[in-house]
Amino acid sequence: MPLDPTAEHRYDRTRLRQWALGRARSAGVERRDLLKLIAAGAAAAGPLASVAGGTAVAAEGPGIVKPLPPQWFTIRGTNAETNFAALRGTGQLTPADRFFVRNHTATPRIDPDGWRLKIWGSGLAGGPVEFSYDRLRSLPSVGRTLFIECAGNGRAFYATQQGRQVTGTPWTLGAIGVARWRGARLSDVLRLAGVTRRALDVLPRGLDGEVVAGGVNLGRVRRPLPVSKALDDVLLAYEMNGAPLPPDHGAPVRVVVPDWIGISCVKWLGDIEVSEEPLYSPWNTDLYRLFGPDQPAGGGAPLTRQTLKSAFELDLGATLPVHRTRLLTGRSWSGAGPVRQVDVSTDGGARWQRARLHDAPRPGSWVRWSLPWTPRATGPTALLARATDATGRTQPETAAYNTQGYLFDAVVRHPVLVV
Repeated sequence: MPLDPTAEHRYDRTRLRQWALGRARSAGVERRDLLKLIAAGAAAAGPLASVAGGTAVAAEGPGIVKPLPPQWFTIRGTNAETNFAALRGTGQLTPADRFFVRNHTATPRIDPDGWRLKIWGSGLAGGPVEFSYDRLRSLPSVGRTLFIECAGNGRAFYATQQGRQVTGTPWTLGAIGVARWRGARLSDVLRLAGVTRRALDVLPRGLDGEVVAGGVNLGRVRRPLPVSKALDDVLLAYEMNGAPLPPDHGAPVRVVVPDWIGISCVKWLGDIEVSEEPLYSPWNTDLYRLFGPDQPAGGGAPLTRQTLKSAFELDLGATLPVHRTRLLTGRSWSGAGPVRQVDVSTDGGARWQRARLHDAPRPGSWVRWSLPWTPRATGPTALLARATDATGRTQPETAAYNTQGYLFDAVVRHPVLVV
């Protein structure tokens, strides 16, 4: 029976079990090296998290092409986090120049004229097939408004709010962006390449540099999809917000996988393996599993969709004048369904008010909201925003702990000073 194309957690759990039993092929990494990484992750999660992580530095992020003005970005190792205050007044779509950057190595510069996408593997009826940039753009196109979010978005709050140390890039809430992506359907490309009914997994691979962790060369970033998902709603995007993809966001072509965590959206796409065998890569489950004292021994279930979050379009620690009305604005989103309601507290959680939503709730996107506030007393306070999505789930007071700091979903206490 085919896997549910939207059930990423079921797919990854299945591949993990198959790989452990020797029934899934490790795509590009020796089995002994993967076992070494898994053992290290079960013990401390250090080498695993170091690939997904980084350290905040003051200088400009290495290997990022676009300008990174400090009012828009916080540099975190090879990554650049969007400062949420920079999104105020920008509309529902995140401008490309303010969209966060998640790089494992450095941004490559690839000439579209010389770019080729190779489709190959045992799941094709014939031999390898290549698509040029022009040929890909000649196929029927689809436009979708979707967010892409790093699995570790909100990681810093495990330490600052819950007093628990985690490894990895200390994102606050800016490792997310919403864009209008346009591209060819992956399903059209696979059918033109001759995908067969025996095909099981589809493995996109990027053209950025190879990643080394724990002394193991993991190769280029790649993460398999079940063929059912690949034939469902996945895009090979070449436009972002009506313009060609910028280099830092995957030019000339990237994968966009609706509803799945950001690592699935492989940038700088170079080739796609279509396999009759189950495929397994470090980015399939090893680097995106839950470890820690509250998780099963040896690691918990693989990550699935992103969780529920809210953020103010205001600097952390902002200074606001007393007795002057300010329109508080922000955004809320959920990987499980549209956000239906947002409540805001301006007194640290003692009282809550319903915020006004400015967008129709839609799957795969966020809603903008606002609430006027007139501070009546000076001194420090905390602003809180709490979202509820279409499944009925509301942000909790605390997030379930894991050592890599994934899937933070608790209400964030946003400090401000009234003067």
